[in-house]
Amino acid sequence: MNRRSPTLEDVAREAGVSRATVSRVVNGVRNVDPGIQELVRNAIERTGYTPNRAARALVTRHPTGSVALVVSGAGDAFAGRVFADPFFGRVVNGVVGYLRSRAMQPVLLFAESPVAREQVVGYLRQGSADGALVVSVQPDDPLPDLLLAARVPTVLFARPARDTPVSCVDLDHYAGGRLAGEHLLARGCGRMATICTSPEVRAGRARLAGFRDALARAGHGSVPAAEGSFSLDSGATAMAALLRDHPEVDGVFAANDLMAQGACHVLREAGRRIPEDVAVVGFDDSSVAVTCRPPLTTVRQPVEEMAAAMAGMLEEQVRGVRTAPRTLVFAPQLVVRESA
Repeated sequence: MNRRSPTLEDVAREAGVSRATVSRVVNGVRNVDPGIQELVRNAIERTGYTPNRAARALVTRHPTGSVALVVSGAGDAFAGRVFADPFFGRVVNGVVGYLRSRAMQPVLLFAESPVAREQVVGYLRQGSADGALVVSVQPDDPLPDLLLAARVPTVLFARPARDTPVSCVDLDHYAGGRLAGEHLLARGCGRMATICTSPEVRAGRARLAGFRDALARAGHGSVPAAEGSFSLDSGATAMAALLRDHPEVDGVFAANDLMAQGACHVLREAGRRIPEDVAVVGFDDSSVAVTCRPPLTTVRQPVEEMAAAMAGMLEEQVRGVRTAPRTLVFAPQLVVRESA
């Protein structure tokens, strides 16, 4: 005799709460005490309960045809910052291009707070989408672990800070930083500086290490640095600090194109010619690199290709073709324009 599937009532008995409370947790309703949510989640794990919509999809092998593209960060203005950054537009283009060719649709979700994360996990746990593509701007984002605990097929853009067994796509950021340093050296720059990111950001840390190592091999042991936060304004502020403390600087590597654009604004206002007086190299090869004045020399991150590969890896998980976690690393490329 076949064992029946666990029900909401089974979960409620296991957790010691009402069926209505379990239903609210499963459906991601906001006003449930975090402690009770944890009790219910643990009970779901112990009983093996699967929400009906997901269960039907597993039994019939008919997926929903939708994939969640989850942008995870922090702060009330987070969504606005996302739409202002061309990087995220490129991720969306890559994901949509891949999914459209397979008659699948993306669902854009934001996880900017603990409450929003719980809603996202609840939405996905109940089978509202076939899996999650996660782009996180937090160095130590808890969302990937929550999704894995909920048994949601998940692929990340960039390696997680923690050693989480989850598939991801990433770039060889160290090699990208090295390319920037080697290019500035080849131009004859001898007093270089960098606009870096917080050391908590894995990608930024690797870009800085590659840049510094390239310069160190050429005998430049000390590289002035000012920290930015991937935004135009932070790049401008960092460049102003570098000019104040190191007015002799003749080459700058910024950890993304927006910060490089901010640096160019400050350099022009200070009467510095680009690239004659100060050469500037960015990172990403986003739309900013082309619209910047002068157009940026930058290290290309093939974001669209990486995003499409991420979607393909998720499709493999959903179909059961390849379920073991894996990391796909892309190579950067230097794109030379007029700024360096």
